[in-house]
Amino acid sequence: MPSTTVRAEDGAAGNGGAGGRDTDAEGTEPGAADTGNGAGREPAAGPERTARRLAASALAAEGRVPGPSPDAWLAERGLAGALRVDRVPLSELAGWSFAPGTGDLRHDSGRFFSVEGLSVRRETGPVDSWSQPVLVQSDIGVLGLLAKEFDGVLHFLMQAKMEPGNATRTQLCPTVQATRSNYTGVHGGAPVPYLDHFLRPGRGRVLVDVLQSEMGSWFHRKRNRNMVVEVLDDVPVGDDFRWMTMGEVLDRLRQDDVVNMDVRTILACLPLAARGTGAPRRGPARHEDAELAHWFTDMKARHPMVTRRVPLAAVDGWTRGPDEIAHEDGRYFRVIGVRVEATQREVRSWSQPLLAPVAEGVVAFLLRRFDGVPHVLVQARVEAGLLDGVEWAPTVQCTPANLAGTGLPRPRYLDAVLGAPADAVRYDTLLSDEGGRSYHSLARHLVLEAGPDVPDEEPDGFRWVSLGQLAAFARHGYQVNVQARSLLSVLYGLWAEGARAGAEESS
Repeated sequence: MPSTTVRAEDGAAGNGGAGGRDTDAEGTEPGAADTGNGAGREPAAGPERTARRLAASALAAEGRVPGPSPDAWLAERGLAGALRVDRVPLSELAGWSFAPGTGDLRHDSGRFFSVEGLSVRRETGPVDSWSQPVLVQSDIGVLGLLAKEFDGVLHFLMQAKMEPGNATRTQLCPTVQATRSNYTGVHGGAPVPYLDHFLRPGRGRVLVDVLQSEMGSWFHRKRNRNMVVEVLDDVPVGDDFRWMTMGEVLDRLRQDDVVNMDVRTILACLPLAARGTGAPRRGPARHEDAELAHWFTDMKARHPMVTRRVPLAAVDGWTRGPDEIAHEDGRYFRVIGVRVEATQREVRSWSQPLLAPVAEGVVAFLLRRFDGVPHVLVQARVEAGLLDGVEWAPTVQCTPANLAGTGLPRPRYLDAVLGAPADAVRYDTLLSDEGGRSYHSLARHLVLEAGPDVPDEEPDGFRWVSLGQLAAFARHGYQVNVQARSLLSVLYGLWAEGARAGAEESS
């Protein structure tokens, strides 16, 4: 992978808050203020100071907490635990069954999630109607990071965790990663560690609390609560947990499939920008925020879509056998069954369905500077499972193997991304989706300098936005999709690399 950096001054981008609101560079997301109610608490820090502390943590490549390196610790935790995942037929999943009449695949408790059918009709786009299996999970999950200052630098409590769908055995995960069904004990297992810090912050200081969407092509309106809570008191640290700076986490994004999707989406919600740090903040941008908000609303209005949950048995073009649910042409994804045995989970054994894509995806941002300010090209992408139907997405988001033989047009800019010269590649790493619902779901994540074959003029459905604008919009729910949030965390990592390199050159 080519070695690239982003200069510190490159981050000074963006010109205001999401949706045309007069948002500070650090954001005004509900819950971003100090909401604890403990007696004798410290006064709330201002948003500017919070952003500076976050930026300083992103620039800290080494933590202040003694111990082995993060890589050595993660490898050791992988060896300390055992995870066995065996494929089993869907018809033999313990605790799961196909509902009579509808054919929906449900858990006997009626909780966790179900596999149902979704019927979709669109007035625009290359395909005007289809039906498909979809994962339905009404529970709102908690994706939470605990933060604490050590020697004046913010650290985050990371978890080494194994999931049944992981392609890589052990990943860096949030402090808490749990659905309501999990943390209310439907599975009958042990309590989720550190959960109370997020459900009842008490003396904690809430830095981030925002509902965000998940994979809009696979889930029906699934939402997760992305949270960061700074603790003021000492907390015990279990063997599978470790304090790391934001910089230590961002640096691991250079490694294939180490930082899990939930960490990436939380990092994208952090109010990192601050004057004087060089992180993405206010500055001149190609489009005003109000203009972007108008464009975004107009795209929603111009692309109406009718979605309806239907019985899984009524889905056309898909086959349901005893082993799996699959598309008749072998495209898109399969729903498979697994039996899991784990030594380091709240429950030691269970069975469940997982969604398994048939091929790797491509997720990419094209990058270009306007008047010296870096911008990325976002698309307003329509996805049937999103709450509003449309969210900002990367320039390219697709699985190329699904296109072969369909006669459908190739996504705009796909060839520009796949054919980019090596010196245009700023980032190229394989990252995965969350392994609790998907199986070996990997996508090549790229950030590339746009070449001369990409004009400045934007086609319908695309806009150049500054990094500061992307960061501001991402701090509000249902505006920036999970793939674009994932790449935003990558952009933060590129900024931190460039800022450190600039500091070394000037020293």
